[in-house]
Amino acid sequence: MSTVPRDEIDRRIAAAWRIESAKIIAGVARLVRDVGLAEELAQDALVAALETWPRDGIPANCGAWLMTAAKNKALDRLRQHALHARKEEELVGDMEALGAHVQPDFVDALDAARQDTIGDDLLRLIFTACHPVLSTEARVALTLRLLGGLSTDEIARAFLAPEPTIAQRIVRAKRSLTAAGVPFEVPVEAERAERLDSVLEVIYLIFNEGYSATAGEDWMRPALCDEALRLGRILAGLTPEEPEVLGLVALMEIQASRTAARTDAQGRPVLLLEQDRSRWDQLLIRRGLSALGKAQQLLAARGASLGNYALQAAIAACHARARLPGDTDWPLIVALYDALAQLRPSPVVELNRAVAIGMAYGPAQALPLVDELMALPQLKGYHWLPSVRGDLLLKLGRLPEAKIEFERAAALTRNVREQQLLLQRAAEAAEAPPQRH
Repeated sequence: MSTVPRDEIDRRIAAAWRIESAKIIAGVARLVRDVGLAEELAQDALVAALETWPRDGIPANCGAWLMTAAKNKALDRLRQHALHARKEEELVGDMEALGAHVQPDFVDALDAARQDTIGDDLLRLIFTACHPVLSTEARVALTLRLLGGLSTDEIARAFLAPEPTIAQRIVRAKRSLTAAGVPFEVPVEAERAERLDSVLEVIYLIFNEGYSATAGEDWMRPALCDEALRLGRILAGLTPEEPEVLGLVALMEIQASRTAARTDAQGRPVLLLEQDRSRWDQLLIRRGLSALGKAQQLLAARGASLGNYALQAAIAACHARARLPGDTDWPLIVALYDALAQLRPSPVVELNRAVAIGMAYGPAQALPLVDELMALPQLKGYHWLPSVRGDLLLKLGRLPEAKIEFERAAALTRNVREQQLLLQRAAEAAEAPPQRH
């Protein structure tokens, strides 16, 4: 019987599972060729740990123990499946004939079990969980479950959704992958770029939900940012020659560096230009700038231009390099948004470009651009549009109009902290003395 307290054993098992679960599921999926079954077998290994470690003690390498247990269960399942197709004596008596005529998957699985290709397995799992056959919501939930190691309850709480809804979403996602016959593999070159876009989109969606929560009491959910960063770093380690992966990692590192400065002591939002930059995490900034530099080097060597995420990272880098808000190179940010609008045109990019133009050349230059966006149906419920317009009107001294826009923005957001901030800005516009020009 182990002398380690049970609560310590449970803590170690939970920590090992959070760190190692993605590798274990990926390794088992290579054997069984089914992500849903792989998760089930990995969970069986977790149950075995809960039963065995209190009795035998905590193993020296928790991850290796769990991986071995899960693979053994997978091979047992495959053997049982093979035995249904052939008598046991025929199975072991002529492996060559078995491989050629009876159960090739079993032979492949035995060969795969002897290999150590954790990196390849994780890459396969990432591409499988983010397969475009699934809806965006399903991809996000499945990725957080399989690669983030989050429980259904944790995912539900993170996205303020009922736990049964998330559970159903995950189950349906796994069934959809099986029904569609999605292979557990990294896509061939012709498909890889499109599929990689899907992977990056999912990781960035997870990060954005953590960075600026859609709804609820908290402005940020740092745990989601951490999970997205972890996934991004894993992906960058597996695909070191992909500039867009490095660009996304750079963007998330730099954005995450501001976390401590983005709220005050009461948890209220602090806008970018009002943040105490001494609280920005310089290690994350250095990591982000380094990843961006590598992406730029790769692109320069290929004679290619910055992609979507690398451009956004370059914009974030402009803020990170400015010691004071007044040091920000706004004309360069405008130029980067011009490039981004050419590459990935969207109303949100145009809105951000208008903000940069307002900072670089004055609010009077930006307001007509924002007014044009007000008519777009895509931004009808986007609360940042009236918020930006209110800010420009405030700077131009058009206070009653600014107040209306801030109130409109507050009515559109479902995040309590953002709503409070916008209503505060509306009150300030109402109380401010008229400006003379």
